[in-house]
Parts: sequence; structure tokens; C-alpha cells
Amino acid sequence: MKTLAVIVLLVLFWVFGLAAFASRVASSTPAFEPPNADAIVALTGASSIRIEAAVQLLEEGKGRRLLISGVNPQARRSEVKYVARGVGRIWDCCVDLGFRAETTRGNAVETARWVAYHHYRSLIVVTADYHIPRAILELQSTMPGVELYPYPVVTDTVNARRWWTKWGDTRRITVEYCKYLAILTRELARSTWRHIRPATAPAPSAPTTAGAAS
Repeated sequence: MKTLAVIVLLVLFWVFGLAAFASRVASSTPAFEPPNADAIVALTGASSIRIEAAVQLLEEGKGRRLLISGVNPQARRSEVKYVARGVGRIWDCCVDLGFRAETTRGNAVETARWVAYHHYRSLIVVTADYHIPRAILELQSTMPGVELYPYPVVTDTVNARRWWTKWGDTRRITVEYCKYLAILTRELARSTWRHIRPATAPAPSAPTTAGAAS
């Protein structure tokens, strides 16, 4: 009976967590106007709305440069420009394309290298509303010293406000929640390990010195 009670409690905890996660996603848009930052990053996905929103922020002067992370390696710059509706000199001078990332973790690594290269200290993160919680966790993990400003956008791939009415939306939100929990658990485990490791590490041995010859 105790085992069954624990299982029921865990299931209830998971369900309430899913509801809270979905509510957080639904209430995140429309996004607040972000403060000016050193740069902007857009994480690509099934919809081009993310890229369009990031280009608009760049044109408004919210950041000095834009990275579009996770671009299809077969895509040409002119094709991405067309999809993003990028116009004028700002696209030619101030937009970088990242072709290596295939996952959110890959986005974080690709973005961290770009940020380190340019010595940026603050970043506006543009991605889908349902994706923003996990994306921010991954980026914080790879760039702990960089200030991140989330800018979630509504996409046509998931209806986060009525996610329970369609199986596809329910599945996407549920999977995203599970991935978010996995990363959150990983980061908590890392934090715990960093705190206990110094206490359990063996004390360094005393250095040996050679005596002077008499």
C-alpha cells in the first residue's frame, strides 16, 4: 500500500507540474519588450516566426548583432534571408548563421562559442513559447556569466493556450515538459555535486623538498 501511495503521489505531482508548466508557457506571451542587450540569438524550429521576430528586434536596435542558431546546413544565406524577411544593410552586416546545432543543447553550445568570440555579456533569446523554459536552462548551463532575456513568441505549430484540446499539442507540451524536467534534474545534480565534491575530495599531500647538500 505504501508503494502504491508513493506512486500515486508522484503521478499527481507530475500532473500538477505539467499543468503549471503549460500555464507558464501560455502566460509568457505576448512577450514583454526586452531591454537592450549586447546581442540577440534566435533558435530555429519548424516555424520561421522565431527568426522574423529576432530580425525585427535587431532592426529596432535591441542588440548589435544576431545569431540564427540551428540553420539547415544545406540552406543558403539568401534563402534564410528570404524566410526571415531580412532587408537592408543590417542583414548583410550584422546577422550570423550557425549551421552546427541539431538540438537545444547544440544551440546552447553554438551560441556560447559565438558569445565568447564577441565578448558579449547580455543576450536576448528568441524561440517558441513552449521551448523558452528549456532553452533558457540550457543556455544558462553553458553561459553562467551571461545575462539572458527571454523573448518567447507564439508559433503556428503549437497552441499553448488550448494545448489539451488537440492530441498533437498535448503531445508536444508533454514531451517538452519531460525534457525540461530532465535538464532541471541534471542541473540540480551538477549543482549538488559541485557542493559536495570539495568536502569529499582527498586532502593534497604535503610537497616534498630536497635538502641542500652539506
